[in-house]
Amino acid sequence: MKRIKFNKLLIPGGLALIALLLACGKNFLNKPPLGVLSPSIVANKAGVQGILIGAYSATSGEGTSQGGSWGSAANNWTYGSVCADDAYKGSTSSDQGDIVNIQQWAAVTNNPYLAEKWAAMYDGVQRANDVIRTMRLATDIIATDTVEFKAEALFLRGFFHFELRKVFFYPPFVDEYITYNNGNLNVPNNDGSGYIEIWPKIEADFSYAMANLPATQPNKGQANKWAAEAFLAKVYMFEGKFALAQPLLDELITSGVTASGTPYALQPNYAQNFNPDAGAKNSSESVFASQISVNDGSGPGGGKAYGDNLNFPYGGGPGACCGFDNPSQDVADAYKTDAVGLPLPIATFNLAPHVSDQTPAAYVGNLDPRIDISMGRKGIPYLDWGPHPGDTWIRSPGDDGHFSPKKDVYAKAVQGTLSDGSSNWANVELAAVNINLIRFSDILLWDAECAAVAGNLALAETDVNIVRTRAANPLGWVYSNGAFDPASYTYKGGTIPADQYKVAPYPLGYFSTPVIAMNAIIMERRIELAEEGHRFFDLQRWQIPGNPILPANYMTTTLNAYAAIQAPLHPAQYQGVTFTTGKAEYFPVPQGQIDAENSNGKVNLKQIPGY
Repeated sequence: MKRIKFNKLLIPGGLALIALLLACGKNFLNKPPLGVLSPSIVANKAGVQGILIGAYSATSGEGTSQGGSWGSAANNWTYGSVCADDAYKGSTSSDQGDIVNIQQWAAVTNNPYLAEKWAAMYDGVQRANDVIRTMRLATDIIATDTVEFKAEALFLRGFFHFELRKVFFYPPFVDEYITYNNGNLNVPNNDGSGYIEIWPKIEADFSYAMANLPATQPNKGQANKWAAEAFLAKVYMFEGKFALAQPLLDELITSGVTASGTPYALQPNYAQNFNPDAGAKNSSESVFASQISVNDGSGPGGGKAYGDNLNFPYGGGPGACCGFDNPSQDVADAYKTDAVGLPLPIATFNLAPHVSDQTPAAYVGNLDPRIDISMGRKGIPYLDWGPHPGDTWIRSPGDDGHFSPKKDVYAKAVQGTLSDGSSNWANVELAAVNINLIRFSDILLWDAECAAVAGNLALAETDVNIVRTRAANPLGWVYSNGAFDPASYTYKGGTIPADQYKVAPYPLGYFSTPVIAMNAIIMERRIELAEEGHRFFDLQRWQIPGNPILPANYMTTTLNAYAAIQAPLHPAQYQGVTFTTGKAEYFPVPQGQIDAENSNGKVNLKQIPGY
């Protein structure tokens, strides 16, 4: 799937390979790249633009010179959803067994999924650095273009390092001065006395991008000032710097615009965020997304998003295989609402009766309608594929539960046009759905969290209620008697909701204490962003560095409670499983990278604590 398209550029065939040819060798940065083109050959404006396109493409985590696969998927479904309480691995216990130790918070250092993530992100770093290195050699680039190229490159370099930091804790920071010719490829993550923290350098990259990128761009999906500001705010959230994040978030809410100049706002229809149609993508809600397309002639390179092609219903409807990333019972139960449409208490929502339980004791109360946009449930229309048949579309209900992924699935009416038109199973499950890396609802809910920490409970309540008001719009609900329209992602003519939907904003003054406010924010992030790869990393930052409203070890308590509830339902996956504080918040540095960097006898790359 081809990524960013610079509409005014005509790129020679060989130029599309430049980003690959200039990227790092197999073992991170410790080998010279094979078949390297001299930077002087592409040291012109068109060449730099071509390398920049390659760097944008790497945001997908796929199609890089390092390969990339399910372990490097841009939405982090393995780490952010399966490793949290949002999803089960799916399929059978033995299929893609390398995910099991990740899901059970016992990742091993030779896990190939982790090696894929590491390699793909550093490949992206090298592509971004290649933009800066090559730009400096070009003679036909004016000063303003130099600033623009550098700002976009640093935005992307910041993104790739941010991904590495939240997954691997202490990865090395690699700038444009790290090259084979400079002989400094074994970049350390420690200085002999302790680990080197890279947050300040990530901040610096996004700060430069924010100060130097234009407010609007000629191409959809191209990073602008506001996207950089959003990522800088996100970095501050992960550092626990709420006072620095909130002014940025407030400005994004009041003044931020998309690359095309549309003011940021929630779309009226929640489901439109997952529509592969070109007219629906890069909307007012899309702060930054990895651009996805199909059937455009791009080959295995060019950023094909194979990372998500396991995550379809098993053997039915749009799925040819494989039934992975099945939404968990826990996240389904999070959509329960009370008589007035508010979430159930955070301490008890996941207790029996359970939503769509395949017994007569199933839950029969109110539900937030976002549940049926986020997952496939038995008897509920699954886009235009008909009612979801239940466990027929689940490969192993004992392992996978009773729900199918839905947000990245295409409609039957666009099969072969907005899904890959080839016939093999791996491509049938490729759709043109953009990968939303930051949505405007993220901005609102981060702002709410900052406001709660600062004691501004009224603002926190307002932010959350903007999100909940959109969810209450019947336009975005699923209807059992409506005809699904793939252009608008609505069920036209529908008058009978597919379930007992009830959702409402919080009443004025409900956020009466910081704890009440924070619990509401946690639940809202859970149901608004379910199955988008954020949950594990939210829990991570609420534990390290922490949130002053929440108790210590919040992540440990939450996930161990989840495992205890899941153990009798899915014993093969959760019986005896424990989340270990001080270890399981992050994933180990791949052992192959440690061996390669330390082969000269010096400990350049040190394993993180606990592994």
